[in-house]
Amino acid sequence: ACDSVSEQQMASAATTTTLEIESADVVRLVLQFLKENNLHHTFSSLQDETGVILNTVDSVDAFVKDVTSGHWDSVLQSISGLKIPMNLLQDLYEQIIIELIEMRETGAARSMLRQTDPMIVLKNEHPDRYVHLEELLSKNIFEASEAYTDGSTREKRRAKLAQALAGSVSVVPPSRLLALLQQALRWQQATGILPQGAAIDVFRGRAAMRGEEEETFPTRMMRAIKFGQARCECALFTPDGQSLITGTVDGFIEVYNHMTGKLRKDLQYQADDNLMMLGEPVLCLAISRDSEILASGGKSGKIEVWRVSTGQRLRRFEHAHTQGVTSVSFSRDNSQVLSTSFDNTIRIHGLKSGSLLKEFRGHTSFVNSAVFLNNGQILSGSSDGFVKLWNPKTAECVGTFTPSLGAGSVAVNTVATLPKNPDMFVVCNRSNTLYVMNMQGQIVKSMSAGEKVAIDFVTVCVSPRGDLLYALGSNSTMYCFRLASCQLEHTIKVHEGEAIGLCHHPHQNTMATFGDDRQCKLWRA
Repeated sequence: ACDSVSEQQMASAATTTTLEIESADVVRLVLQFLKENNLHHTFSSLQDETGVILNTVDSVDAFVKDVTSGHWDSVLQSISGLKIPMNLLQDLYEQIIIELIEMRETGAARSMLRQTDPMIVLKNEHPDRYVHLEELLSKNIFEASEAYTDGSTREKRRAKLAQALAGSVSVVPPSRLLALLQQALRWQQATGILPQGAAIDVFRGRAAMRGEEEETFPTRMMRAIKFGQARCECALFTPDGQSLITGTVDGFIEVYNHMTGKLRKDLQYQADDNLMMLGEPVLCLAISRDSEILASGGKSGKIEVWRVSTGQRLRRFEHAHTQGVTSVSFSRDNSQVLSTSFDNTIRIHGLKSGSLLKEFRGHTSFVNSAVFLNNGQILSGSSDGFVKLWNPKTAECVGTFTPSLGAGSVAVNTVATLPKNPDMFVVCNRSNTLYVMNMQGQIVKSMSAGEKVAIDFVTVCVSPRGDLLYALGSNSTMYCFRLASCQLEHTIKVHEGEAIGLCHHPHQNTMATFGDDRQCKLWRA
């Protein structure tokens, strides 16, 4: 289990399973793509800026055949942009000039001799060879014995050149970059990370959204994840939409493919059964905006932070709170973790420093929920029945609100912001009514399960675009409200036993609910 492995060992294990890719190889893939698509200016600029040369030809056999057959126009085109040793270029140009003289193409031969870089260098480094070519140009009759003074022949020179040039180039299959992308996408589809048949947004690395899907409520269960003897206490979808992460009372944190309902074995640590483990019941989870960093809060007051891709523990706050952690969330820049607890406090922890940065006191009972607002302030809800607004710099309470008529007598379970209106928030307290409030503490809207429905709401979840509110009732029923009209649109029984929580997929009309029946159920519209 992860808790029995040191952070150093985990970092070492993560390193051994990571594939190292040379940056020069990536540049070569891009260069090949540019060359194949005739983007010659960009090709040259990239080579000049990076110093990486694409020394490849489409076919070594065809290249050798062009040399031995004297198809010099094709040979020169093939080597343009390649990094060929200067001495080999001099041999090549010397042979081409000799053959041009033999064909009495003296004008072309003279131009190549006097105006090309390899021949200019030859004149300085090997003046005897250069003078020899000038003498051949001045003669009216071509004599092979004079041209090839070493007793060689045109065919032998070509064969020798072909062998030397072939050793300076390599061959790769065409369209290598696109082929690798296709292979990666097929693998992600095979492992269920990307849905089969869906359009793929390659740049973002996920299934492309088909326009703006209207938000609508789920009506059918897709599948259920069963947890054996331990119930799921918390769950969330990653912001990239690729995974569902769960935390259970036996301390395990697991990453699932929500499309298949199976553990993601493409994560090496899960394939090796080396799961992330808190070592105590996991009460809450939070994920960073880039889906990379996970925070987990435990029953004893401990918080641990993980890298999802490797399972590596990045930071441990052993005594983040003196009692169980009820919620965690990241700051916008992912540098801080905001937490609430049964110890009646709200705290901010620094991920870089590993220390407590701020503590907020003022609630007189369990603090069940807290979130960072867009303006940097903090909103919290407590079992004392109050919602409080905090200044994060001074840790002072700048507002205290109550959504109920009982002067703070009804416990607040959840506070959540609204995507379409950052100046408002929704409050779920232990009643059958949800409240939408503004930052002045005024109730703007309310939504009720009905006067004749004797239930209390457990928690609330806002859809990604803020059109719908989902509330989980103490009767294990999920209630869906349309925020604009405050109308109850749909109800669905989600668990036979007590329902604990719910979460919404960031891109799809998909929900996850979990309860004490030791199941996490996935629901789809």
